[in-house]
Amino acid sequence: MTPDPANPFVFLVGAGPGSPGLLTVRGAEVLGRADLVLYDQLVPERLLDLAPPHAERLCVRDLPGNHPDKYPHIHKKLIETANAGKTVVRLKGGDPLIFGRGGEEAEALRAAGLTYEIVPGVTAALAAGAYLEIPLTHRMYASSIALVTGHELPNKPGNKLDWKALAAFPGTLAIYMGIARLPVIVGELLKYGKAPDTPAAIIERASTGEQRSVSATLGNLEEARRHAGLEAPGLILVGDTVAHRAPQPWFENRPLFGQRVLVTRPAHQASGMVRKLELLGAVVSRLHAVEIRERDDFTLVDRGLEQIRRGEWDWLVFTSANGVHALLRRLDAVGRDLRDLGHIKLAAIGPKTADVLREYRLRADIVPATNFSSEGLVEALKPHVVGQRVLLARANRGRELLRDELAKIATVDQIAVYDQVDVTTLSATVLDSLRRGEIRYVTLPSSNIARGVIASFDETIRGRVERGDVCLVAISPETGNAIRELGLPVAAEAKTFTEDGLIQAVVELTRVEAKH
Repeated sequence: MTPDPANPFVFLVGAGPGSPGLLTVRGAEVLGRADLVLYDQLVPERLLDLAPPHAERLCVRDLPGNHPDKYPHIHKKLIETANAGKTVVRLKGGDPLIFGRGGEEAEALRAAGLTYEIVPGVTAALAAGAYLEIPLTHRMYASSIALVTGHELPNKPGNKLDWKALAAFPGTLAIYMGIARLPVIVGELLKYGKAPDTPAAIIERASTGEQRSVSATLGNLEEARRHAGLEAPGLILVGDTVAHRAPQPWFENRPLFGQRVLVTRPAHQASGMVRKLELLGAVVSRLHAVEIRERDDFTLVDRGLEQIRRGEWDWLVFTSANGVHALLRRLDAVGRDLRDLGHIKLAAIGPKTADVLREYRLRADIVPATNFSSEGLVEALKPHVVGQRVLLARANRGRELLRDELAKIATVDQIAVYDQVDVTTLSATVLDSLRRGEIRYVTLPSSNIARGVIASFDETIRGRVERGDVCLVAISPETGNAIRELGLPVAAEAKTFTEDGLIQAVVELTRVEAKH
C-alpha cells in the first residue's frame, strides 16, 4: 500500500480534558470517518457516538497486559488496522503530545511507513484554568507557564526534572500526574526555595460535573488534599495567579453542577438532552429501555402513502418526531417525494415534532399552543377536522385517546409507521449506580419508557425511589400517572411537556431541595 500524505489512515486525536464539548471540530470530523476508534479509559464515551455505526470501538484497557505492557499492543493494533486499509482514530485524553505518548505512537507509525495526522486537543492545564477561573498567566503576576510531569520514568535517559529551576520559575507551574507523589513534589519545591505560602490548587476531573478542587498554600497542600478527599487523576497548579481564582467559578455556578441525572430517551435521541444537561453542570448517565425500529412489514405504511398521494385524506397527524422521520424516509424509499403531500394539511403534537417537519421543508398547520399531549392535540384539532378525513402516523403502541376522540367528529384511521421495542437487557452499570444511590434524578420522557425503565428496578432501587434517594421526574401528567400506577412516587412533573420542560423540572426540583 502506497502511503498518501493527503489521506492518512491513522489519526492521533486529542479528546480534551473530559467535557465532550471540548473536542475540536477536526476531531469530530475524523471520528465521523473511523472504522476503528481506539480510545483511552478516561475519554468520555459519549464521543464514541460521533463514530459511524459500523465502527469498532475498543478501549485500551481491554488490550492484553498491565498498564506499562499495553503500548506495544496499541502500536500493533494501529498498524495492522491501517495496513488493512481501514481508518483508525486513536482517541487520547487531553492533547496527544502533552504527556500522552503521542510522540511514541507517531514514531511507531513512521517506522511502519504509514502516514498519519495529529489532531491537537485541549490539555488539562488549560481546562483547569478556564473552569476554575484561575488565570494561568496574568500581566501583573505571571508571564509564563510550565507544563510539568509529576511522574517521570525511573529509567528515563538524559536530564530529569530540575526542581531547583522549577522552584525558581517565575510563572505558573502546572504539574500533571503528580497527586500520588504530592509530598515529594512539595518537598522538592520547598527544598529549593519555593516559599511555603505560595498559592496552590488541585483540580480533579476539570470541565466535568464531577469537578472538585481545593486551594491552599504550597506548604499545606497535601493536608488540604487529604481533607478534601481528592485523588488521582488531577492537576496541581502552583503560582501567584492561583490566589486570583474566582470565589465561585462560572461552571460550578451552573444550576445542575454536580447533580447526577439519568437520561432514558432512545439511543438515537438522547445526545441532545445529554448535552443540554452537561452544559448545566450535570453528571449524566444514559439508560435505553426502548429502541425505535423500522417496521418489518411496510404494507400498511405503503398503502397509507398511496392513499395520501391520491388525495384520500384531508389531514396527516404526527404524534412524535420519530413518526415524521419514519414516514418521510419511507416516502423516499418507495421513490416518491414531498409533492405527494402538497394537498394535505399537517398537524404535530408539539414543537419538537413541528421542528422535525421543518427539517423536511414542511410546516405544520396545527400545533397545540401549550398542552403538548394527546389531549392538547385533540383540543387543537377539533375545530378544524369536523366531517373531514384524518390519518394518524404513530408508533406501534401507545394510547388510543387521539383516535377515539377525533373519531367522534371525523373519519379517522391510523398507521404504525415505526416500532417501539423494549430493550431486554439494560445497562448493568447504570442499574448498579441506581442501587447505590449514585444517580439522583431519573428523567422519564414517555409512559412507555417509564414502564420499561421501572420494570428493570429491583427491590433495592424501588426502595430508594420510595425513600426519595432517587427522584423520578416525568415529562407530563400522563407519564406521571403511568409511574404511579406502577406503585412509585413522582418527584416532579414538567409544566411544559417537552424535553426542555423535563430538564427545567429537574432544575426546579434541585432548587426546592436546596432550600430544605
